[in-house]
Amino acid sequence: MRWSRSLQTVDVHCAGEIGRVITGGVLNIPGDSMAEKLDHLNKVDDSLRRLLCSEPRSGPAGSFCLLVPACDPAADIGLIILQPDQAHAMSGSNAMCAVTAILETGMLPMVEPETVVTLDTAAGLVRARARCEGGKVTRVSLDMPPAFVAQAGAVIETAEWGPVRYDLCFGGVFYALVDVDQIGLTIAPENARELARIGVALRNRIAANEPAPHPTTPALNGLAYVMFRSTEPDGALRTCTTLRPGRADRSPCGTGSNSNMAVQALQGRVKPGDRLVSRSIIGGEFVTEYLGETRVGPYPATRNRVSGQCWIYGLTQIGLDPSDPFPQGFQLSDTWGSEEP
Repeated sequence: MRWSRSLQTVDVHCAGEIGRVITGGVLNIPGDSMAEKLDHLNKVDDSLRRLLCSEPRSGPAGSFCLLVPACDPAADIGLIILQPDQAHAMSGSNAMCAVTAILETGMLPMVEPETVVTLDTAAGLVRARARCEGGKVTRVSLDMPPAFVAQAGAVIETAEWGPVRYDLCFGGVFYALVDVDQIGLTIAPENARELARIGVALRNRIAANEPAPHPTTPALNGLAYVMFRSTEPDGALRTCTTLRPGRADRSPCGTGSNSNMAVQALQGRVKPGDRLVSRSIIGGEFVTEYLGETRVGPYPATRNRVSGQCWIYGLTQIGLDPSDPFPQGFQLSDTWGSEEP
């Protein structure tokens, strides 16, 4: 065996959504801030992401959590999310996976009943409170980046579904939040393929006309996802985030839950101290607590705490043979789907 590169991961899932935490093989990424590191991965050298996030070393489901030294001295470790489409600033489920791996493998000492880990992300500091018992992380609560609504009730005209209304929100990345009844579907496992297909198509069409600029950090510009939503009889939000190149998030989605709370606050439906349950397409749940108000540039924003649980299921060593014909990986539509209908 001969490898020109070797990486180690702790493989974790959060309510069914895979987050593989890179624990060895990457020392750092160029940049003096997490935003600069994110830009480097997206605009200068995306070979690490392509190596890990494409076939034959990966599949369309899940993400890789890249841990790097923190740039902010107030943080313990830096976090960037690698996905098949690009590197992203923040993900709630992946941050929970990272904290679980960091503590359960002893990268940072676990203190029972609660350990605090502060993550440095391009979207800002994320303070994680991990509830710990018997060497196990039983709950991770994230103090998320401030969430705000950049456009409420925006409309995109479509031939298939007529005018589709959406809320353009930031919860760590930018979302278009869409009530699912507008496309004639429900958020249910049997509709996952169609939801993913339509969600990615809508995302691409909206992004073509909506630059989604962040008011303070250009590295955060751009629409990441469409999240479909509906209200359950018990008041919970059923959610389905759709990810390029064409799949449905298995978790309730932390940054999307963060965004949804900003919408609820803007509409006057919640007050500080209120909680909202987000329920995924397969029934997993996150709880979002509205902590208080703040501002991001010109926008009123909410400070929210999102919580869920993760489970480690494997340890992996990934290598690249120098003669491998696919060092950048590949993606085929039979498995990965198509970004347009």
